[in-house]
Amino acid sequence: MTRGRSGSTRVSGGAATPSKICASCGRRFEWRAKWARSWNEVRYCSDACRRRGVTADDRAAEERIVAALSHRPRGTAVDLDSLDAPDGSETEPGSASARRELMRRAARRLADREVVVWLQGGAPVDPSTARGPVGIRLV
Repeated sequence: MTRGRSGSTRVSGGAATPSKICASCGRRFEWRAKWARSWNEVRYCSDACRRRGVTADDRAAEERIVAALSHRPRGTAVDLDSLDAPDGSETEPGSASARRELMRRAARRLADREVVVWLQGGAPVDPSTARGPVGIRLV
């Protein structure tokens, strides 16, 4: 058992908490007590993701990733940061971090659909927790 910040006790290694993948950002999120009655309907990890949803720019970014990977030999990884966001996207031209996050969100959704695999150092990693430079390849 470990103590949380609030002093509440939680059992380590106990029953697994259910989790889902956010429809907008593609990150894994855990069950929360406030969702107890509506867990089956929950699709988004946060209010921000629910407001943002999945836009045409998001779908275009997914298509761009798949197109870039399909032109390479099977099993070849591509550095995710080397891919640019689609032209005409809502992100500002000078906002590199916004374009990078758009592509990472798209790649996480593709990983959830088992279209791509995220790699760091040549080994598969969980897209929800990966930090730093990552590569992606088609499954």
